[in-house]
Amino acid sequence: MRFALLFLAFVLAGCGSRGTNRIVQQDRAVPQRIVSMNPCVDAVLMEIADPATIAGISHYSQDPRATSIPLDQARRFSAVSDEAEDIVALRPDLVIAGSHVSIQTIAALKRLGIPLMQLGVPASVAEDKAQISMIAARIGRKPQGERLNAAIARALAAASPPEGKPISAMIWQSSGLVPGTGTLADDLLTRTGFSNESARMGLHQWDILPLEDLLTRPPPVLLSGTASMDLGDADANRMLNHPALRMAGKRIRTADYPANLLHCGGPVIIRAAARLATIRRNVQDTTG
Repeated sequence: MRFALLFLAFVLAGCGSRGTNRIVQQDRAVPQRIVSMNPCVDAVLMEIADPATIAGISHYSQDPRATSIPLDQARRFSAVSDEAEDIVALRPDLVIAGSHVSIQTIAALKRLGIPLMQLGVPASVAEDKAQISMIAARIGRKPQGERLNAAIARALAAASPPEGKPISAMIWQSSGLVPGTGTLADDLLTRTGFSNESARMGLHQWDILPLEDLLTRPPPVLLSGTASMDLGDADANRMLNHPALRMAGKRIRTADYPANLLHCGGPVIIRAAARLATIRRNVQDTTG
C-alpha cells in the first residue's frame, strides 16, 4: 500500500500545477546532457530524444512498480534521486522536472544556473500532446515530437468505439487507487467507449477506494491490475488477490489493466488505448 500512496502523492503534487509548464532560466541552446526527474518525461524522451543526449532519468523508471518503460531500456541510463547533488553530478545542461520535486532541490538548481523545465501533470490527451510538443521543441526534436503525437492520434482513432451507450467501468489499482474526473485516465476511458464510475461513487480526482466500499457498490466492469508477489507490495497484492473480490466475479466483470498504463501519458497512451479497446470489445462480445 505504501507504493500506491506514494504514487497518489506524486500525482496530487502535479494536480495543482495543471497546465503550468514552465521553463526557468531559459537557455535556448539545444541541450546535450538532459536529466529527467520525472518517469513520465523519461518515457517521452525514450521516443523523441537522441539517446546520447540523455544524461540521467528518474529513479522511478528503474523501479518495476513505477516504470513506464522497459526495465532493460531504463537500466542503460544513470538514475537520479530527487536530491540536487545527484543531478549536479551528471553535469546537465537541461533538467526536466515535475512539480513533486522539493523546493530545496529546485532552488539549488536555480542557484547554480542550471536550465530547468518544470512540467505539470496533463489532465487530458490534449494537454499531454501539448506537453510532448513543448519538450520536443526545447530539446531540438520537433519532428520526433510530431511523429509521437501522430502515433498517439492514430492509436486513439483505432481504439474509438462504435456508436452506442458507453460501458460503465472503473479503474481500481493496487491498494484501491482510483483515477476520477479531470485525469488523463478518465479522458482515455471516455475516448475508448467507457463511462467512468468514480463520479457516481463520490470519488475525487485521485482517490482511494477500500475493497469493502468497492464490493458494496461494484461497477459493472472493474479495470484492475493483477497480484504480483515478486514486487514487494504485500498489502496491494492482498487486495488484488482477495477472496471476496474473486467471489464477486458474478457481479463484477474484472479485466486486467496493468498499473503501468495508469502512471503516464506520452507513448503509454498508445498501449493504454489499445488495451482499453480490447477490453471493450471483449465485454461487448460476451454481453451481445
